[in-house]
Amino acid sequence: MALEITDATFDEVVLKNDKPVVVDFWAAWCGPCRMVGPIIDEVSKEYEGKAVVGKLDVDANQEYAAKYGVRNIPTVLIFKDGEIVNRQVGVSPKKAYTDAIDTLL
Repeated sequence: MALEITDATFDEVVLKNDKPVVVDFWAAWCGPCRMVGPIIDEVSKEYEGKAVVGKLDVDANQEYAAKYGVRNIPTVLIFKDGEIVNRQVGVSPKKAYTDAIDTLL
């Protein structure tokens, strides 16, 4: 299961992490988000120990969604050393996320 990320934990979990970090910006009411959710959970299991994979509910946590210009959801941002290195907007196949992580490992 993907890690729950909040505005309160974002800095520590995402920006200060030495591993690649995948953040799925989503909301419960969003249909496409419900399609991406299980994919993100699978990626989380496959990359356990190698990358951090989490989800941020944009309804409950708006600070970082606004900071990174997340206007459409789902948006998946991939961070390395506190910087965005990849952005996927909308529903993407699992391979899009795993390929992006693999280039960072």
